[in-house]
Amino acid sequence: MRAVSANLLALLFLGALASVFYIWSALETRLERHKRRFSVPGGGSFHQGLPVDLSAKTFRVLLAVPPAQRPHLGGRLEAHNLTDQTVSAGNRDYHVNGDNKRSAQRGGPVKLGSPVEDGIFWSEWLEDLLPVGFTEEYARTWRERARTRRVVKLEPGCGRISNQLATFADGTKACVRYGINADQVQGETLTYYLASLLGITNLPPLILSQLSGDSEQWAAVKTRIDGLQWSDRAVVSLTEWVSNLTGVITPAPLRQESSGLHPVLEELWNKTTAELLELMQWTDLIIFDYLTANFDRLVSNLFSLQWDSRVMERDTNNLLRTPRGDLVFIDNEAGLVHGFRVLNMWEKYHSTVLSSVCLFRKRTTQRVAELHRRRDSRKRLLELYRDSEPLSLELGFLSDEHAGVLQDRIDRLYKHILHCKGKYSQL
Repeated sequence: MRAVSANLLALLFLGALASVFYIWSALETRLERHKRRFSVPGGGSFHQGLPVDLSAKTFRVLLAVPPAQRPHLGGRLEAHNLTDQTVSAGNRDYHVNGDNKRSAQRGGPVKLGSPVEDGIFWSEWLEDLLPVGFTEEYARTWRERARTRRVVKLEPGCGRISNQLATFADGTKACVRYGINADQVQGETLTYYLASLLGITNLPPLILSQLSGDSEQWAAVKTRIDGLQWSDRAVVSLTEWVSNLTGVITPAPLRQESSGLHPVLEELWNKTTAELLELMQWTDLIIFDYLTANFDRLVSNLFSLQWDSRVMERDTNNLLRTPRGDLVFIDNEAGLVHGFRVLNMWEKYHSTVLSSVCLFRKRTTQRVAELHRRRDSRKRLLELYRDSEPLSLELGFLSDEHAGVLQDRIDRLYKHILHCKGKYSQL
């Protein structure tokens, strides 16, 4: 009788374990993000046949859970590492501007002079070597064409499963972001236009589109849309799909064991021109993510250090590199709207990242200084957004509170730049 009882208890225990495993597996399936895929020579894959690293944990599950279900950050968050990126073909190579002479100059050692000028700014000769990623003219042309192209296929491939990789009738592709809620589509869109105000051209062009059963653009994929349970008349964002990209590891000066990125010449002289150009783009990225309170990139790595000491040695979330070394800032859904809403959770990490940098692009800081002086960031962002996007009224804009947060962050960034100038201008 005792043996029977013991066996019964063992069966009950195993059944309970199986139930927990089933529930957890279902949750993970729901939260799993289908990662952007990279094309490699010969059609191979960086990760084909490799086991997924299950040892690392990530905060990024927060983005995939509706607000009411999100845990407080004080608790220990358990989830598989979702930062690994898998492989897939895209529609074209990265659009760049610049001649072969510039490309050759980027690869060698520093020969043209000091990498720093006026104390805290990257030298003008370095800025001149950095071609514009997505020019204003190119982006405008892409947006005009994308608004009239018919979508003929939707499939996974652009982040979480609520997003889709769209193929247009002409064979080009775009990432469609439906979002867990409108905040994410709005954040992605307004972040794109804020980048335009700042003169940051690392973001692929973007448009908005409204789902509709009688829309010619979406008619060919209506069955797929119904299967995804996307709401009729919902506004989604489409960003250009860019192929031939690879992951980016946080550079040594910006890792936790480093003192930061400062205008210290003896450290910068040891860098190649290509390394300096990448660091220049990182300084733009840090300014940009601070202003938008985007926690889904470097800040997430900093947060994850508490349980994963090697997170900085892996690819950075939502950041890719072209074969030329130009950085592409993707998946900006956490910026502005959602980032501002959860700002209290992340502000100490944002401040830590910003304080680690005292070296900036002069052209970017001039835009920041102007927005600080005129204190019209809300007005200028709204005008650019409405002038450029026909569906701006449908999607909406920042609340007055969030517009105030943006201006406050511009003012704080400006003060940080002044602090750096005061500290290093005499060197």
